[in-house]
Amino acid sequence: MADLSNTEKFKLFVPELKDLCEVLQKGLKNNFADVQVCVVDCPDLTEDPFRFPVKGLCGSPRITDVGGVPYLVPLVKVDKDYNMNSVSKDLELPGAFILGAGAVSSKTVGMNAELMPLVLTEAEGRHAVNSSWISSINPADGQCLLEKYSDQFSDCNFGLLANLYACEGKPGKVIEVRAKIRTGEESLVGALRKNMEKHYPDKSMALGGTFIIQKGKAKIHIMPREFSACPLNTDEEVNQWLKHFEVSAPLICQSVMVSRDPGLDLRVEHTHCFSYHGEGGHYYTDTTPDIVEYLGYFLPAEFVYRIDRPEKTHNI
Repeated sequence: MADLSNTEKFKLFVPELKDLCEVLQKGLKNNFADVQVCVVDCPDLTEDPFRFPVKGLCGSPRITDVGGVPYLVPLVKVDKDYNMNSVSKDLELPGAFILGAGAVSSKTVGMNAELMPLVLTEAEGRHAVNSSWISSINPADGQCLLEKYSDQFSDCNFGLLANLYACEGKPGKVIEVRAKIRTGEESLVGALRKNMEKHYPDKSMALGGTFIIQKGKAKIHIMPREFSACPLNTDEEVNQWLKHFEVSAPLICQSVMVSRDPGLDLRVEHTHCFSYHGEGGHYYTDTTPDIVEYLGYFLPAEFVYRIDRPEKTHNI
């Protein structure tokens, strides 16, 4: 396992939920025809369509950026292996519920794949509950293969990189975002993040949570099962290596976004999605702006923890 003692902590700006709702409402109207942002009680996330292992997104919310793209490209560093139970302790929140976007541990899974982590980490007297999903390229037909992690594996490992939101998994007040008919160029995540960046230019803040694409289709990618044997030195080379798909609603997405990097070499937005009809992966945006409908639940994080930051970074 990678060394988690190399952790940096930064306190984020946390606005009042009501104030943040007004900011997001105003900004999203530039990108969607129909927008409604308000403070609500978090729905029970153990129920459909989520089926998460906890009821809510509340209680000591924080985010972490673990590892990074430099551990994947130009050439993979397969020794970069992590564990959600260890990460929760490094976040000073043992027993945390963790969701987000990352990569599987190739040592555990035996291949490369996208990870949609949904883990209630272990606590005293309680085993971890791993409800994560993995998305890989089906060798039989080259299409998306979405599988429940716990159907094959009993650990809570992951590899290379992850952007995670962690909390106590409690019910409570959250920000509900409803957006229909995309009129601008930004994805939902991009619109939210850039709006925060614009309105709070001198502050670093972050949102984590989940949203559903209720209608329409979306563009995703899935990494190949085999790591690239040749160095991937440009965005174009990486793009050619990745496999791209158009997938259909309903899609359950889990997202972490940061308005401004406070100097920790953070990935400012990262979103993965899964479904109960066999599709999932790394979300870019919807591909059906005229009919798309989003419903999301988010909470601003109090802290960001940078775990195992790559010594050498790049802009790929």
